[in-house]
Amino acid sequence: MTDQGNGRRAGHEPGTGTGLIPLPRRAAGIPPHGVFVLDQYTAVSATPGTEGVAHWLRTTIGAATGLPLPGGGDADEGEHHDHIVLRISPEAAHELGPEGYRLRVEGDGTVIEGGSAAGVFWGAQTFRQMLGPEAFRRAPVTGRREWTVPMAAVEDAPRFRWRGVLLDVARHFLPKDGVLRYLDLLAAHKLNVLHLHLTDDQGWRIEILRHPRLTEAGGWRARTKLGHRASPLWDERPHGGYYTQDDIREIVAYAAERHITVVPEIDVPGHSQAAIAAYPWLGNTDVVDTAALKVWDTWGVSPNVLAPSERTLAFYEDVLTEVLELFPSPFVHIGGDECPADQWRASPAAQERVRELGLAGPGELHGWFVRHFDRWLAERGRRLIGWDEILDGGAAGRGLTEGAAVSSWRGYAGGIAAARAGHDVVMCPEQQVYLDHRQAAGTDEPVPIGYVRTLEDVYRFDAVPPGLGEAGAARVLGAQANLWSEVTENQQRLDYQAFPRLAAFAETVWSHLPAPAERDYPAFERRMTAHYARLDALGVDYRPPGGPRPWQRRPGVLGRPIEGAPPIV
Repeated sequence: MTDQGNGRRAGHEPGTGTGLIPLPRRAAGIPPHGVFVLDQYTAVSATPGTEGVAHWLRTTIGAATGLPLPGGGDADEGEHHDHIVLRISPEAAHELGPEGYRLRVEGDGTVIEGGSAAGVFWGAQTFRQMLGPEAFRRAPVTGRREWTVPMAAVEDAPRFRWRGVLLDVARHFLPKDGVLRYLDLLAAHKLNVLHLHLTDDQGWRIEILRHPRLTEAGGWRARTKLGHRASPLWDERPHGGYYTQDDIREIVAYAAERHITVVPEIDVPGHSQAAIAAYPWLGNTDVVDTAALKVWDTWGVSPNVLAPSERTLAFYEDVLTEVLELFPSPFVHIGGDECPADQWRASPAAQERVRELGLAGPGELHGWFVRHFDRWLAERGRRLIGWDEILDGGAAGRGLTEGAAVSSWRGYAGGIAAARAGHDVVMCPEQQVYLDHRQAAGTDEPVPIGYVRTLEDVYRFDAVPPGLGEAGAARVLGAQANLWSEVTENQQRLDYQAFPRLAAFAETVWSHLPAPAERDYPAFERRMTAHYARLDALGVDYRPPGGPRPWQRRPGVLGRPIEGAPPIV
């Protein structure tokens, strides 16, 4: 052991710098290829603006290694001896952008500089990977008194600014601790958006003080369909749960510490049966006995949609007022998908509303809802984002404000149309990045849904489709992988569906990769060998390369597999 943990060990190759995921823009060893040693004397020097990253280093890497990582001296004075130096660099911001970073590991110290605190944080994530998989544990397990990092220089920056994951906590509730855990998993993969799907026909998951029955009645269902909606099986246990407003504040604050934005989704005007079950007057009472409706216990598209009344608008303005107080995200998702107009066609009240508004027919009430909340959010300095149906019907799409954005889920087409119309886009085509879809053919995959999407398939996803053009491509904020939870009932199943494919997705949205067909998938597989050890240390119940483990299977539970290659639409 060298004096105070310093010094180089020329020729020592511990292998801890291999397998970086996502792939950095540039990474190279520094001759003579020694190591930086972390031990009880190693300090963390945080320059102004990086104190949060220093706290994260101490609470994660410090916990895993057992090292104190105390505060260091004045890093601006050039004293880097045995220090990990964190700093924000205007030069890095100019050359790499706010989320870019440079990481230099030398024998006598490490410097992580970023274009902003976020860039420094992503650099710290890379540093953690270079320490080896044991750095992903919550307490020391090896008895080691020193840890080594290979001498290297890394320069990196993300391809997209929106690198997201949707968690559907409405169909199956994920307790708060599970959401916090997923925020850590997102951060470990340099993903920076968590889209929380908080409301649907099967449950309402956020406390609204003005309307308490949304969670008192709308947060619970009597039973749950097991498997696809055609399955004869039921789980007869009541299911539910919700996040209090303090829970939401905690989730948002925890995410912010990890430079992750939480985007809330409150669905209107469809996918609203849980809200109608809580407040029956929200539904079309002249068509359906809404007082008899319960929170839906099966899957699919419910016919029960919101009544197109001023009272309904005011109710959801109440809801969104509280949502805006809890979520600082510039974007608020309002759903806007899968809204059948059958009840509006049968409703005299809805028909009267169509005449009052001068609409062409009941189908245009969908666009009326969307435009109302688009303007309402814009007046409050926020931006509406919705599923690509918000462009349907011509007038609906033309009436959107300039700041409205589109989540393109039915394929690329909605995103292409939105970009060409001057709207920002998040690409999340179901045929490519719906991670609830099955990972292999055959009968071993648990509750097989949709197309086969292997790890390689996801690795070859690209958020910018060919032919979009430079102007259109500039409108693509990025992409997100969606984890819908109809048949993903708990954290273990969520892990299985997400990983390892989420690691591949993360690389597609962070790294500047070649065209999909030209990507070096065998090299990615080799890097995944190291990454599986990290996932093991994190306790992720991922799908092994050879197929599901016995406890990961769900024999006899009906799914909805779709055969053949998914179309590019």
